[in-house]
Amino acid sequence: MAKVEKLYYSIGEVAATFKVNTSLIRFWEKEFDVLKPKKNKKGNRMFTERDMRYLHMIFNLVKEKGYTLQGAKDALKKDFESIEKNIILLETLQNTNNFLKGLDLVLEDKLHAQKKIPFSK
Repeated sequence: MAKVEKLYYSIGEVAATFKVNTSLIRFWEKEFDVLKPKKNKKGNRMFTERDMRYLHMIFNLVKEKGYTLQGAKDALKKDFESIEKNIILLETLQNTNNFLKGLDLVLEDKLHAQKKIPFSK
């Protein structure tokens, strides 16, 4: 997931990133103390990169590994640093994979462009 670094993400952007409903993001905010998005004057949540990392950790534990909410809370309290390192590694691998896929598309386009141009000697 190659993403542009932003200062803040709206709850809609966060939900779209994790392919979940905004209500789940609000629910997790109530359940997990590590999530502390700022709110603007209108009361809209503004998530930082740090919040996004925490959400990725929670998403990974609950949605991908099948932890209960309490199990995810306990895991974060017990082994936060290890979970965070794993998420950073996962994000790095996803970014690398996306970069390579993009590079592959560029190379394919160049190859197709070369095939269309007749060679002259």
